[in-house]
Amino acid sequence: MRAWPVLLLVLGLAGPAAADEAGRAAARAVIAKQEQALGRDDAQTAYEQAAPGIRDLFPNADLFIGMVRNQYRPVYRHRSFVFGEAHDTDAAGVVQSVAIQDEYGVDWTAEYSLARDADGQWRITGCRLTRAPGTRA
Repeated sequence: MRAWPVLLLVLGLAGPAAADEAGRAAARAVIAKQEQALGRDDAQTAYEQAAPGIRDLFPNADLFIGMVRNQYRPVYRHRSFVFGEAHDTDAAGVVQSVAIQDEYGVDWTAEYSLARDADGQWRITGCRLTRAPGTRA
């Protein structure tokens, strides 16, 4: 299994000790909003779903979407994007699994990490993208 670059930031953000099902659904909605924005090449909307720590690394929407195009191509362009299981983290966040099939038919797993922002909204703090077990390069 080949791991893609990992953009996983551990942010100590305030929030409830654990997300309830409504919180996990709200976190999924943020991922879906970003996924849909990427499909339309709406860099600004995709960028707005990222946590402040990621926006600090990529100080504008164009730099952010360029990074996604180059390092997270299966997230940027895909045939399918299906939510899997979610679980709470010790840092009052959520990790959401997504099964992705890229534009070439290769299967991937994305593990999105999310935390509540200072305004209480869920934001994406990172994404770990790996080829699904059994897929070749």
